[in-house]
Amino acid sequence: MFVFSNLLIGVARVLDAVLNLYFWIVIVAAVLSWVNPDPYNPIVRILRNLTEPVFYRVRKWIPFTYVGGLDLSPVVVLLAIQFINAVVIQSLYQFAVTMR
Repeated sequence: MFVFSNLLIGVARVLDAVLNLYFWIVIVAAVLSWVNPDPYNPIVRILRNLTEPVFYRVRKWIPFTYVGGLDLSPVVVLLAIQFINAVVIQSLYQFAVTMR
C-alpha cells in the first residue's frame, strides 16, 4: 500500500509543479497584453499559444469575463488554478498520507 501512497504523492507534486508553472505563464501573458509586444516574437507566440486556448474557453463559457474592454479571463484562470491547488492537490496529499 505504501507504493500506491508514494505514487499519489508523486502525482500530486507533479500536478502542483505544472499548475504553479502555468500560473506564472498566465501572469506573464496578462502583463504582456498590457504592453502589446511584437506578435512575431517567439516568446510572445509561445505564451499566446499556451494561454489563448484556455482564455477562449473561459470567455466562451463565462461571457461576462469581457467587461468594458477589459478581459478578465486571466483572473478566472488564476482563481481556477488556486482552487484546484487548494482542493484537488491537497486532497491527493491527504489521501496519500492516510494510506500509509
